[in-house]
Amino acid sequence: MDPLKNHLSGGAAEEQVARWYADAGHEVLARRWRGRSGEIDLVCRVGSAIVFVEVKRAATHARAAERIGPRQIARILSAASEYLEGMPDGQRTETRFDAALVDGAGQIEIREAAFP
Repeated sequence: MDPLKNHLSGGAAEEQVARWYADAGHEVLARRWRGRSGEIDLVCRVGSAIVFVEVKRAATHARAAERIGPRQIARILSAASEYLEGMPDGQRTETRFDAALVDGAGQIEIREAAFP
């Protein structure tokens, strides 16, 4: 796939997942939030918790999950820490890290608490 097609496909998957969270009654606080450490695809509020969502699209959910590696997880954790600096309870804010996997047919699989 060419880079532009990847970017557009990723953006469509992120929009689809944002709608999924909103339809489930969760508040979408930010899309493609960028800090010094990197980008977080979606930031949502679920009850009192802030949920950081990494969206991956691939032919299968398993392939999408494989694309979330240790370096990317470390980057997401660091960016999430930056995001929490702006929250009233800071680093004590209840958090969760979800993986939203979108397959080639557009089916979404949400893996709650996918990584620490």
